[in-house]
Order: sequence, then C-alpha cells, then structure tokens
Amino acid sequence: MSDVKTLSERIDVLETRLTFQDETIETLNKAITAQWQKIDALTRQLANLNERLQEAETHAPGPANEPPPHY
Repeated sequence: MSDVKTLSERIDVLETRLTFQDETIETLNKAITAQWQKIDALTRQLANLNERLQEAETHAPGPANEPPPHY
C-alpha cells in the first residue's frame, strides 16, 4: 500500500510541476508576442522616418553663400 501512496505522491508532484511549467510557458509566450509586436511597430516607424528624412534631404535647399551671423 505504501508503494501506491508513494507513486500517487510522485504523480501529484509531477502534475503540479507540469501545471507550473505550462503557466510559465504561456507567460513567456505572451511576453515574446508583445515584444515582437513592439519590434514590428518600431521597425515600421523607423522605415517611415527614414523615408521622411530622405524626402527632406531631397527637397532641402542648397547652402546659401551668406557669411555666418557672427561676422
């Protein structure tokens, strides 16, 4: 009878461990998903800003031949 009790206790410990691991995996999965969404948004924002910078550099007026204000 003690063998059955020992086996039952071991199974309980394993089930508890499995439940904890499942919760941990789910938490990590949510964190990674949120990070990838943020990375994706930042990548799109960086591409947009790079495009705007290229456009601004293309349309920027040339340097003026004026002396600096301190002269």
